[in-house]
Amino acid sequence: MTTLAKHPSAILIAGPTASGKSALALRLARAMGGVLINADSMQVYRDLRVLTARPSIEEEAQAPHRLFGEIDAAVNYSVALWLEAAREALGEAQTEGRLPIFVGGTGLYFKALTQGLSAIPPVPEEIRARVRAEGAAATPAELHRRLAACDPVMAARLRPTDPQRILRALEVFEATGQSLAAFQGLRSPPLMDITQTRAMFLDPGRDELKRRIGARFDLMLDAGALEEAEILRGRDLDSALPLMRAHGLRHLIACLNGEITLGEASLLAKRDTWTYARRQFTFARHQLPGFECANEAGAEALALA
Repeated sequence: MTTLAKHPSAILIAGPTASGKSALALRLARAMGGVLINADSMQVYRDLRVLTARPSIEEEAQAPHRLFGEIDAAVNYSVALWLEAAREALGEAQTEGRLPIFVGGTGLYFKALTQGLSAIPPVPEEIRARVRAEGAAATPAELHRRLAACDPVMAARLRPTDPQRILRALEVFEATGQSLAAFQGLRSPPLMDITQTRAMFLDPGRDELKRRIGARFDLMLDAGALEEAEILRGRDLDSALPLMRAHGLRHLIACLNGEITLGEASLLAKRDTWTYARRQFTFARHQLPGFECANEAGAEALALA
């Protein structure tokens, strides 16, 4: 069990999707004079406010929010870009005398924040563009086989259904001639010392979380998620872009294309979101030491202690 800092430099609220992170963070920001700093790789984008469960305009008006909805869907945003933006947001909060409250479901962001980032050399834009252009014509399984041929170590670590990370590994190998795995053990200094924060991972219980995921997606449909998907479909973006992997999006687009019914799209979206939530638990268990596991009420008590 991590010793709680008496006067924390920041509050970190991680957890699976639909666990109540945003609501808790907003309550704490109002109570403690805090600023919410987004740590969710989907909520950085402006295009899918409803489908990514980004805070509403009304919620954003109740406390300062940073790094929410600032990036266009066509941008291949990365953890390195987020970390630099988080550094700036943290500095602004400190200058303003506000408590930084990092909140989101992307475990990799929290790992980079508290453990540093792998020192991967930059990939030249011409190599990135070429690899992604070639990848656009291939299925995820074909990309995985291509990676296995040149970088079997990374291929063994990545799921064949994860084209974004497979393409990243291919880019690095093409640019450096080395496996991405060779760089992952080399890390930059962390942005903050976790022992000086209050770091929590929300766990409302598996049955309750599964119920919330289903209920929330129904509310998303009522709030315009299908209309959001239709607008994004009209942009004809590369399916390998990060935002195009937002939970439920590809199923809603399939519905709009007449391939499945809305009911089928809803069931598939809920299934995929639950699968992702289980992976979030696994990542936190193995990759986020120092985060206290608690339900919403327990996490609130820890933050206010």
